[in-house]
Amino acid sequence: METQSTPPWETLSRIIETEDLTALEAYLATLASGETARAISRLTRADQAKLFTLLGPAEAAELLEGVHDVQAADVIEDLPATQAAAIVDHLQSDRQADVLGELTPTDADAIIQQMDPAGARDVRQLLSYPPDTAGGIMITELLRYADHYRVADVVRDLRLNGHAYSDYDIQYAYVTSANGVLVGVLRLRDLLFARDEQRLVDVMVANPLRVSTRASLEEMRRIFDDHAFVGVPVVDDRDRLVGVARRRALGEAVDEEVTRTFLKLVGIVGREELRTMPLVTRSSRRLSWLSVNIVLNIIAASVIALYQETLARAIILAVFLPIISDMSGCSGNQAVAVSIRELTLGSVRPEELRHVLLKELSLGLVTATVLGLLLGVTALVWQDNMYLGLVVGGALALNTLVAVSLGGLLPLLLRQAGFDPALASGPILTTITDLCGFLLLLSMATAVLPKLAVP
Repeated sequence: METQSTPPWETLSRIIETEDLTALEAYLATLASGETARAISRLTRADQAKLFTLLGPAEAAELLEGVHDVQAADVIEDLPATQAAAIVDHLQSDRQADVLGELTPTDADAIIQQMDPAGARDVRQLLSYPPDTAGGIMITELLRYADHYRVADVVRDLRLNGHAYSDYDIQYAYVTSANGVLVGVLRLRDLLFARDEQRLVDVMVANPLRVSTRASLEEMRRIFDDHAFVGVPVVDDRDRLVGVARRRALGEAVDEEVTRTFLKLVGIVGREELRTMPLVTRSSRRLSWLSVNIVLNIIAASVIALYQETLARAIILAVFLPIISDMSGCSGNQAVAVSIRELTLGSVRPEELRHVLLKELSLGLVTATVLGLLLGVTALVWQDNMYLGLVVGGALALNTLVAVSLGGLLPLLLRQAGFDPALASGPILTTITDLCGFLLLLSMATAVLPKLAVP
């Protein structure tokens, strides 16, 4: 048995080695969901494959539900396509698309071909939608009935197929016309209190709120903010019911979007990175942007080489170089974050450069003045040199104005050029603000060097 100090993945590995299914299921039942995911992630790839081979498809799918999409994809990638398909068949439709979407198209297609035909058709459809849309987060497991049905028909269907519907996240049933167009929502409470002979069209909520498969996460967020819905029906271009977008799924999608944007902003490319991934994968994702960054930083630092004499005669300036660079970069990155957020929300368009520039200039003047005064006064008090205060304060103020203006515009310009603003804005902004900050401080210092030079 496991002692208190034994990590759960070590205990799990030993049980997997014995191939004792009863002991395996009993031990997994003792682990909390978060601990289960951590234990699975620490197993070797071979042990992971053996674990999901020992379990039946339904039990394996249930275990996989608590594992992150990237890790789940790694697990099924190591399994034969037939076995992987049997497990994926037991996942909810939106999770099927999320996990298969992490695989290469070739690997995903091999698994889909082995899936149940109806499930394969649904998952292909889900994979065709962008992940940040209603179509990308919806589920296809739902109750739908034709508009000519009566209450008794629905009750009979629920009783006959209760086992099949037991895994559905059911709050409502949906009423459609003969060609699949959504005509109403049937609340199960209304169904229970209705008479058997009543037609669904007399009991349902007619012309319900719906969203298109192309609806953005922000559009859906506004709907869920305004209405206490658990889910919203999703329709295609012909108003045919194709799925349901749930409030919970929207929250998860927004969190994923925030995570992806954050990873791009810090220079991690190639989607997510987890420490359970192979070293080659992780290092390539980091180095691909760091290697570009070092070139950009060398360009910015080369300005210092042009002013070696100025620095030699007024070495005190070296203290202020990183302050001006860092503070301006922080101000600029705030503007970058706001622009990326507004682009995501659709509240600003890439071509609205003048609008954004004017807004950032007005804010930049206030920020630049305050920061410049703070640093200038600090330099004056510290060294009792008015010219030093004017130089460092002025350089910070001017560079801050450049940084916020550029930070606001860069995401829009990059979006117009077809680049990802979250990935490219930060490094470009940092390089330019460093270069401008060094240039402003050293050139202004050179102009008044006799007043700054140390005897």
